[in-house]
Amino acid sequence: MPDIRFVVFDMDQVLYDYDHQTRLKLLEELTGRAAAEIDKAVWGGPHETAAEAGSPDTAEGYLAQYADLLGYPIDFETWADIRRRMMRARPDVLDLVRRLKPGADLALLTNNGMMLKAALPLCAPEVVEIFGEKAHVSAEFKARKPDPAVYLRLCEKYGYAPGESAFVDDNPANVAGAEKAGMTGHVYSAVDALLSFLRQHRLV
Repeated sequence: MPDIRFVVFDMDQVLYDYDHQTRLKLLEELTGRAAAEIDKAVWGGPHETAAEAGSPDTAEGYLAQYADLLGYPIDFETWADIRRRMMRARPDVLDLVRRLKPGADLALLTNNGMMLKAALPLCAPEVVEIFGEKAHVSAEFKARKPDPAVYLRLCEKYGYAPGESAFVDDNPANVAGAEKAGMTGHVYSAVDALLSFLRQHRLV
């Protein structure tokens, strides 16, 4: 069994509940545009996937594109507030992450654009508290999960070999991508199963 020194966590549906329908409802109330129409315009095309891979490469560029697709002049604070309201922290999982042994280095990797990176202190303060500067969106690495490149670039950034690194995500495809890169993977399903995985690797 490899000695794991670096543990990387996904954010949505692992550390937080994530409700896209809540976001659509809030955007509908804000803009007066039908939720289904918003969903198709903003998330139905290639733009969000491209943003998660680093295009646009700034929060300002992302927000301008988002406002154009939305058809409404949304500002940073409103975007961040809606993102915050569609999330709900999972205290049991967050507390488990806090319990990891001091010798284990931690990072976050979420498929998101640069706007979320800028908004993390408002949307997910627990993430900033736990991971600090190691809270990353995929856009920073110009690739998105499950492309093995994004995991390899993250490991390289902090000087860890994939073989001494673990990755936790609720999406099996994303975990498979990490394993293809050489990491040890865990598909998140429940906090008890995560605890068992961490114990198996002597991380708690």
